[in-house]
Amino acid sequence: MADRKANIARNTLETQIEVSVNLDGTGVGELRTGVPFLDHMLDQVARHGVIDLKVVASGDLHIDAHHTVEDVGITLGQALSKALTDKKGIRRYGHAYVPLDEALSRVVIDLSGRPGLEYHIEFPRARIGEFDVDLFVEFFRGFVNHAAVTLHVDNLRGTNAHHIAETVFKAFGRALRQAVELDTRQQGALPSTKGQL
Repeated sequence: MADRKANIARNTLETQIEVSVNLDGTGVGELRTGVPFLDHMLDQVARHGVIDLKVVASGDLHIDAHHTVEDVGITLGQALSKALTDKKGIRRYGHAYVPLDEALSRVVIDLSGRPGLEYHIEFPRARIGEFDVDLFVEFFRGFVNHAAVTLHVDNLRGTNAHHIAETVFKAFGRALRQAVELDTRQQGALPSTKGQL
């Protein structure tokens, strides 16, 4: 089995980002984006996705976190796409429900080769600490467009914004883990009747 790893660097006038992923890792996160709450959420993805994830970002945080959060999503999507190579033998689909106290979220992913995002979260407040919750959809949109995946993100219930965000990212990690797993019954076949993903 080939190493399912990737390193991607993205440099613009707004951000400089490096992302490394190992899809067959152990859940180790090394995260330095300059946005502490984003680091916390990415750590959930690494841990619950059981992927090794390194993200180092420098962005125009003196303006706000928008460019950094969006570009981390973009670069993570590019890294996932590269690490998956030809997608032969993967499960392709993944889903997870994750509760945290009163909050419950569901994430469903298809490594389809077609970007599509359905994002349905209504946060009870605009900020979690210093983090603007509007940036979550920008992160996922950037990820989806550059990983070329279909992603459905739904918060089913919750009143605490931190809990809601955490259930979403834990569910995202677990759904991703399931989708990228190698299926021994596939024996290296591509999981599509079209012959391509």
